[in-house]
Order: sequence, then structure tokens, then C-alpha cells
Amino acid sequence: QVQLVESGGGSVQAGGSLRLSCAASGRTFSSYDMGWFRQAPGKERGFVAAISWSGGSTYYADSVKGRFAISRDNAKNTVILQMNSLKPEDTAVYYCAASYGSSWPEPKKYQYDYWGQGTQVTVSS
Repeated sequence: QVQLVESGGGSVQAGGSLRLSCAASGRTFSSYDMGWFRQAPGKERGFVAAISWSGGSTYYADSVKGRFAISRDNAKNTVILQMNSLKPEDTAVYYCAASYGSSWPEPKKYQYDYWGQGTQVTVSS
């Protein structure tokens, strides 16, 4: 069992930056690939980024490539999403998720076993 808690959301102007954190409970955190998804009002939850259990591989949605960076610290049970050059279309609730035993990469919601409660990111123009 893994419990995930996101933090770091907020409001920022276009072009600004935010750093989201996901704190995980459980001694097996380092066994999980981790991902970030987001959901805007009236839209389906979509993939943002993923990182492998070791941190050696990362994968991004085309819409955020070059602007967002995912990283993890297995000693601290933490996953980070650094978001730069934010755009109004990045506005959404951002969710952290954990995947075990699925095939890399993991851009699909069904590949994830545990989810956090989400954190709101609002980007104004």
C-alpha cells in the first residue's frame, strides 16, 4: 500500500514556475514507477510525466516536453515536478500516481495503482 500526498500548487502568471512535490508513505516506494497527471475542468485526466523506479528513465507528454522536469529522491520518498514557462493551458488539478509491475513507459491511467488527492495549479495570462 502506498499513500501519496501532493503539495506545491498555487496561482502563477504565464511564464512563471511552480514546483510540485509528492510525498509517499510506505517502505516500498523505490519499487514503483511514478507519474504525474492533470485534469482541467470538463476534460479527462491526462498524462504529464513519468519517472522509472530508479530515476534512470523519464517520459513526458509532448505538451510539456522542454518545460517540465520530473525527478525523485528515493531516500526521501519524494517525487518532484518542476514546471517552468507555464502557460494558461497548464491550468489543472495535478495528481501524483504510483505504478507497480507495468511496462515502461506508463502514460495510461490504468497502469497506475495508487493516486494522490491532487493539487490545483492556476496559470493566468
